[in-house]
Parts: sequence; structure tokens; C-alpha cells
Amino acid sequence: MFGAAVVLLLIGYPVAFSLGGTAVLFTLIGSDFLPGLGLDLPWEPLFRVARLNIMPQRIYGTIMENYTLVAVPFFVFMGVMLERSGLAEELLETMGILFGRLRGGLAISVVVVGALLAASTGVVGASVVTMGILALPVMLKYDYSKPLSAGVIAASGTLGQIIPPSIVLVILGDQMGISVGQLFLGSFVPGFMLAGLFVAWVAFTAWVKPHEAPALPLEARQMPAKVLAVKIVRSLVPPLFLILLVLGSIFFGIATPTEAGAAGAIGAMLLALVNGRLNLKNLVDTMRQTTQLTSMVFIILVGATAFSMVFTALRGDTLVDQFLVNLPGGKWGFLFFTMLTIFVLGFFIDFIEITFIVVPFITPIAAHFFGQDMLLWFGVVIAMNLQSSFLTPPFGFALFYLKGVAPPQIKTEHIYRGIIPFVLIQIVALLLLVAFPGIVQWLPSISNAQ
Repeated sequence: MFGAAVVLLLIGYPVAFSLGGTAVLFTLIGSDFLPGLGLDLPWEPLFRVARLNIMPQRIYGTIMENYTLVAVPFFVFMGVMLERSGLAEELLETMGILFGRLRGGLAISVVVVGALLAASTGVVGASVVTMGILALPVMLKYDYSKPLSAGVIAASGTLGQIIPPSIVLVILGDQMGISVGQLFLGSFVPGFMLAGLFVAWVAFTAWVKPHEAPALPLEARQMPAKVLAVKIVRSLVPPLFLILLVLGSIFFGIATPTEAGAAGAIGAMLLALVNGRLNLKNLVDTMRQTTQLTSMVFIILVGATAFSMVFTALRGDTLVDQFLVNLPGGKWGFLFFTMLTIFVLGFFIDFIEITFIVVPFITPIAAHFFGQDMLLWFGVVIAMNLQSSFLTPPFGFALFYLKGVAPPQIKTEHIYRGIIPFVLIQIVALLLLVAFPGIVQWLPSISNAQ
């Protein structure tokens, strides 16, 4: 059943219909539905179709009444509105001047802006497209390596999937049954650690191959100190205000992620208003994009619920459980196999499908091996792994976003070559989280102690 769903996804069928259609097909061939109509099957039915009568209640109870998932449209709205507020343009210009005197300074500024946008939005498309339009032509103008330029923009644009507030973390928290607020706390340090590793790689590349990442010429970064100071304050205050409003309210226990998302949506509108970008057209376009993306998430969740119920009725969950529990190596064998599976699936299907199909079945086994109190760590490790799915060809979303806005001289080959070191860095970050769980647990432990 799982294989049939994956085949349909690879063929190109919409995710929700692939999952729902697979559920219907295996209900017909695995239940007593057809025999009840007088059509005999060549095998004994494995379950009674009446078992699925609770599906409407399951969908209503776990999706429509799910308070956690209300955060999804709020964070999407916030990200799309910020894309239209002009925040990224100001940040990129200022950080470019600030770091331009260093070799690799432009690339470092892209990572810094990517991290700040990630902590303000959590929407990959907005960050990659914005930086691709604004930063990529400038980097090429000053003779930056094409693969390095493309790679650093694509990688930095995906930081919003591990740095909170992140839609990935909201969906993961819902599917794993753990607090989204705790996931936000647990992923904060790993997310900025990953950004630091990106900066370290850029600095190393600029040191070893200075011709690939030269410093900006003096005339391009010359600005009076007072003017630069004012520019830095003007560009940093808005994102820091939004970060404090959203993440600060969650970290200090003032608001739930859903309430913080609502506050962030209002904050994004205020920033757009201050920058003169809040008008009826932008508001309508933002609401339309928010509705489209949110509807996609929820309809996929409906299909995933049907898939999960039929898969469980066919006792597929028992087979998965027995297979994973009996893997050689115990809990480390289980961890290696699941992480490898998620990483490979990321080459072909999106993080939403992986989260809805795979995560619900491996979460109980992770709790069995590592304990309930380690599920937070396990969730952040999965999130770090899922982030690579945006960068791995042939279906990495960040690669498509960047190719769509890149100048003609940037070929697909440059983008693929450029992202290889950053995918490897993400694997290194994943190994660090496995070796040192305290990276994830430190901030939540401080919050719990208070």
C-alpha cells in the first residue's frame, strides 16, 4: 500500500488524491465491501469496512477541531506579507555593505539575512525568490562563483524550515503529538548552528579560493559611519521586533504558537504599512496565497488520515513496528534506517507527504527506543533531515524557486553543483544533533526550569 502511494506520487498525481485514492483502492480489495455487494474476492477480507465509519469523526476531531493547526495559516500569512513588505531588500543592502569588506562578505550577508528572514517568516519560497532576485545579480556582478552564489542562496532560503516559526515544526508537532512551542524552543539553537556552519563554509571557501568570493571594491561599500549605523538600526529593528513578538511570546510563555502566529500576522501587516507596502492588492494577494497553501495542507491531511486508517486496518502498522523494532543495532539501527529513509524520500517527495505518511508510524517506535522525553529531540532531528528535501535534486523546491528567478547565465548545473556542500553540511549538522542531544534540549530545559 505504501509502495502504491509512492508510485502515484512519483508519477505526478496530487498528494491528497494519491493518498486518498490508495486508501479507497485497498479498501475495495482488502475489506468485506465488495463481498457485501455479492462480488467475491479470491482471498479472505482482512477487515470489515464498517471499521471506517468513524473516519468523518476522526477527520473532524483531529483536523477541523485541531487548535494547533490553526497556526498554519497565521504563519503562512505572516511570511507572504513580509515578502511584500520590503524587509528583505533593506536587510540585504545593509548586510552587504556591513560584510562587504570581507572576502565572501556578500555570501555571508545572504546567510545572515536568510537566518533573520527564517526567524521572521518560516516560508521557503519567499526567502529563496527574494534573495534570488536581489542578491544573485549583485554577486555575479562582483565575480562571485556561480555555483557558490546559487548554493548559498538556495541553502540560506531553506533555513526557515528548521529555525522557528516553521510550518514544518507545526505539522511535525501535530503528527508526533508533542508541543509545538517546545519544538520551537528545541530547534532554535540547531537552526542558528546550521546557519553558523553555512557561514563557516563560505569563509573557508573564500580563504582557500579567494577568486570565487572576493571582497567588494571600496566604492561599493563606502558609506559614512553614522549613515551606516542608522541604516543598520533601520534594517534590523523590524525583523527583531517581529522575532521578539512571535518567538519571545512563545519562549516566555505569554502566548501559544497559534496566538503568537496571529500576533505575527498583525505585526507583518504593520511592517508593510510602515514601509508603504500595505495596500488592497497586496492584502488580497497575500490572503489568496495563504488560502491556497493552507487548503493544500489540510486536504493532504484528510487524504493522509484515510490512508493511515486503511493501512492500520490492514495491519500494516504492526508489520512496520515488527520490522523496525527487530532491526540490527537496536535503537541506533532504527535511527539510522529512519533517517536514511527520510533523506532518500526527500529526493522525490515533499516534506508534507513524508511528515503525514512516515512520521505517525515511526513516532511510537522512537518513544519505545528512546523514551517519551526524547521525542522532542527526535522531532528536531527529523526536521533537520526534512530540510534537506528542499535542496536535493531532482524535486527540491528551493532549486525550482531559484532557477525560476535566476539570470540566464545561471544554469541548472551551477545550482546542483552549488548545493552539494550545503547538503553535506546539513548531514554534519544532523550528526551533531545525534551525537549531542543537549543542543536540542538546552533551551527547553531552561524554559521548563522557569
